Amino acid sequence: MDASAKALYHQIHPAKLATDIISAFISLFLLWMHDLVLGLIVGYVPSIIATVLIISFADLEKYKQSTFGKYVKTYMNRTTQAVRLAGDTLSKIAAWYNLVILIIISMLMILIAWLRGKLFPTKRLWRKKTDEK
Repeated sequence: MDASAKALYHQIHPAKLATDIISAFISLFLLWMHDLVLGLIVGYVPSIIATVLIISFADLEKYKQSTFGKYVKTYMNRTTQAVRLAGDTLSKIAAWYNLVILIIISMLMILIAWLRGKLFPTKRLWRKKTDEK
């Protein structure tokens, strides 16, 4: 599996998902309490470590072959990832300013990005050369 495939499929590894979800909520709590440095460290460092470990050591082939893997291959493009990142960034800013409604909106942005293919299914209009193999 090449590096771009690993970068795609590591996102659905259970350890990566758990790390991202748990660290996000702890980070939001810390930012809500105005602990900026620790909030940002908890918000980003565990995710980076999980990414490096999973890409380096995990066998991602079974995730690639799974239904979720096929879904991610079809719908998790750079735009969708940017929406997820924007939602994450917005949630951290909202937590700092104690804006519950904005945290909820940012979480909905992230959820909609993950569910885009279910909510707005479309046919793929383009294929990468590597997809044709």
